[in-house]
Amino acid sequence: MLSLPKFLTNINMKRLVIKINEELCTGCGACAKGCHEGVLQVIDGKARVINEVFCDGLGACIGECPVGAISLVEREAEACKTQTCCNIHSPARQFPIQLRLVSSDAQFLKNSDLVLAADCTAFMYDNFRARFLKNSSLVIACPKLDNFTEYYVEKLTAMIENSEIKSLTVIMMNVPCCRGLLHIAQQAQANAKRKITIHTVIE
Repeated sequence: MLSLPKFLTNINMKRLVIKINEELCTGCGACAKGCHEGVLQVIDGKARVINEVFCDGLGACIGECPVGAISLVEREAEACKTQTCCNIHSPARQFPIQLRLVSSDAQFLKNSDLVLAADCTAFMYDNFRARFLKNSSLVIACPKLDNFTEYYVEKLTAMIENSEIKSLTVIMMNVPCCRGLLHIAQQAQANAKRKITIHTVIE
């Protein structure tokens, strides 16, 4: 695990840190178990941030919360002591982007055109952001390695119904394993009460 140089350990900077909605939190402790940095602890029946300075802003705890009580906010905070990379500004429209971590009722999903991309596509497609994300939200997944097919179907179904996404574009590579991503999208569409248009991009 990387640490910041001493001259950076006592400064504040704008970065992503977690925020807990105490009204939604049930105190189940799942987030604390999923946080390897020791940032979270259940106190008086609620999850609390006890070591914000160690929060790496990656949002692994978000996917562990069963009630969607955790989100990421960008604000002034003491420099992260676990990773130097967490303070690099990203022009992404939202964070996190991994399908397992994104809440099905996240605000950035509301009435959006959603892109569901295989993990590797951003590295293989030229100008990925400019081509596909100018006016769209993004989630990524790998149907071969993630092993969360049923969960992903349920998550996408909820996104279609609860967040009322307008369309879904599935971006894949022309390899057999990527076809699983399209199957997930089509199954979610079949399960949802609302019907949307599914586009596919395969190269």
